[in-house]
Amino acid sequence: MCGIIGYIGERNAVEVVLEGLKRLEYRGYDSAGIAYICNSSINTVKCKGKIRNLEALVNSQINSGQVAIGHTRWATHGKPSDENAHPHISGSIAVVHNGIIENYVELKKELVSEGYKFISETDTEVIAHLIDKYKKKYSFIEAIKQTCRRLKGSYALVVLDEQEPDKLVGVRMESPIVVGVNEGEKFIASDVPAFLNYCRNVIFLDDGEIVILTKDSYEIIDLNGKKHKKEPILITWTASMAEKSGYKHFMLKEIYEQPRAVGDTIKGRVLVEEADIVYEEFGLTSDELKSIKKIYLVACGTSYHACLVGKYMIEDLAGVSVETEIASEFRYRKIPFEKNSLFLAISQSGETADTLAALKYAKENKVKTLSICNVLGSRITRESDYVFYTHSGPEIGVASTKAFTSQIVALYIFALGLAISKEKINKNKVRLLITHLMELPKKMEEALRSDRPVYQIAKEIYKKPNFLYLARGINYPIALEGALKLKEISYIHAEGYAAGEMKHGPIALVEDGFPVVFIVSEDSLFEKAIANIEEIKSRDGLVITLTNSRKAILKNLSDYFIYIKGLNKYLNTVLFTLPLQLLAYYIADLRGCDVDQPRNLAKSVTVE
Repeated sequence: MCGIIGYIGERNAVEVVLEGLKRLEYRGYDSAGIAYICNSSINTVKCKGKIRNLEALVNSQINSGQVAIGHTRWATHGKPSDENAHPHISGSIAVVHNGIIENYVELKKELVSEGYKFISETDTEVIAHLIDKYKKKYSFIEAIKQTCRRLKGSYALVVLDEQEPDKLVGVRMESPIVVGVNEGEKFIASDVPAFLNYCRNVIFLDDGEIVILTKDSYEIIDLNGKKHKKEPILITWTASMAEKSGYKHFMLKEIYEQPRAVGDTIKGRVLVEEADIVYEEFGLTSDELKSIKKIYLVACGTSYHACLVGKYMIEDLAGVSVETEIASEFRYRKIPFEKNSLFLAISQSGETADTLAALKYAKENKVKTLSICNVLGSRITRESDYVFYTHSGPEIGVASTKAFTSQIVALYIFALGLAISKEKINKNKVRLLITHLMELPKKMEEALRSDRPVYQIAKEIYKKPNFLYLARGINYPIALEGALKLKEISYIHAEGYAAGEMKHGPIALVEDGFPVVFIVSEDSLFEKAIANIEEIKSRDGLVITLTNSRKAILKNLSDYFIYIKGLNKYLNTVLFTLPLQLLAYYIADLRGCDVDQPRNLAKSVTVE
C-alpha cells in the first residue's frame, strides 16, 4: 500500500519522480503528491485522485530542481483529500511516509500544546512537525533520529530539508524501502519498479536503518549513529518486464507471462535423469528434510491458497503432517510447536506485515523457517533461515496471477524433495513427476488458448451479481482462488466452497440462472462431482465446468464447458487456474472495472 519515490541527481528530479509514481500505481492509492527543492525552497504539489491530475498541476508550475520526493497515498488516517495527501510540510522539512504511527494521537497533543498547527487528519504530519521541532536543537540527521525514537508503529520515511538541498534521507522500520545507486545520482523507493527504468543496482534497508543520500554518495547508519556497510546488488529484472508490452492491462500481460515465469521457477531446480531435486535451492539438505516431522504453511490472500494446495501435495507425496493457516490468525495464537517442525512462509513481495509477524513468532520459538518469495532481498527473505526464490519477475497488477502459479510449482518441488528424502516414492515415480513438471510451461501455453472461449462465456454472464465456485480435493483451493480473483477485480460477490459442503448451506443460494463454476478432475471423486452438478441443474442453476475430462455426461450437464488437457493431479491445479484468471479478467473488463488498481486494495499489505 502507498508508494514512495525520491531522487537526487543531475536529471530533472520532478520528471523522474512523476514517472516513478506512475510505476507505483499498482500498489493502490487515492491521492498523490510531490515536493521538490527549487531556488532554495521547498515546493509542493498534491491532490486527490489519479496521478494524471497531479501531473496536470505540476506541468502548470516550474518543475526544475535536482532533488524531489513523491508519494501515492492509500488512506488509513483521514479520508482521501488534497490536505491529507503527502508530502507533509513543517518549517523547512518535507516528509512522505508509508505505514502507521500507532502513538500519533499522544504525539499530536504534545505538538499542539507547543504551538504546532495541523492541517491534515493524517498520522504522518506528526512526523514532519517532530523533525522540525528537534531540528531547532539538533542537526538535520540527529533530528530524524530523535523523531524515530519517539515513533511507535511501522514506517518508511523519505525526508527533504530545504536548508540542506544536497541531501535525501530515508528511514525504514517494518515497512519496505529500497535504494538505487548510480554514479552521480541516487534513488529511493518503496519498490524497485519505481526506478527500474534508470537503475538496477539496489540496496535493501533493514529495520532501524537510516540512509543519507547525495548525488555522489550514500551512507547507512542506525538510530544510534553506528555505520552499516552495504554494497548494492544487481536486480536482473529489466525495465521492459515492468511495462505492459502492448497488453491492455498489466494483469492480462502477467496471466500470459505465466509459462515463462513457471519455467524460470523450475530452471535449475530439478534433475530429470537423476530423479532428484537441487536441495541447495532451498538451503535445506536431504538429511534436514528427512528429520522434519511437521510443517506449518502460513501466508495471506492468494499465497494462502497456494499453501492449501501445498498441504495436499506434501501430505500425499511425503506423508508429513501439514497445518495451513492465515498469517493474521496464526500470529495471535499460542502454537504448541512440535519438535523438528518447519515454518514455511509464502509471500510474493516478502514484505507482508502479518506474514512477517508470524515468521518472527516462529523464530522466537526456535522453529526452522523457510520462505518462498519472489522479491530478492525483501525482509521475509532476510529474516528466514532458508529461502526459495520463485524468479517470477515483477508483478504489477494488484490481483496476483503469476506469483500464485509459481508458488504452487515451488511447493511441488519442495514436496518432491521431502518425499525423496523420506523415501516415500521410488525413482520411477519421481522421474515421471519431474518429467510432468518440465512439460508444464508448454501445457500452460495450451491452456491459455482457452482465452477466446472464456471471453465468449464472460460476455454472456458478466452481469450476474453472484457466483459460486465448487471443487473437491486438491482443486478446492483453486475454487477459492477463482472466487477471490473475481471478487477482487470485478466487485462481484463470489464464494469458493468444497463441493462436499454444498448441501451444508451454499445450495440455498441456487436459483434460476445462478452461476456455479465447477472444477472437476477425472479421478476417484468424479462421480461425486457429477452428483453435485446434477443437484445444481435440478434447481436451474447455470453450470460452468472446467475439467480435464471429455466424458459426455459431464459435457451434457454443463451450460458452458472448458476442457484443459492435464498432466497430474498436482500440476493440474496450475492449469485449471489459468482459465479462472481469464474469466475474472474478462468479466471485470467488460464491467468497466479498473483491473490493475481495484478499489480499496493494495499490492503489498505492509501494515496490519
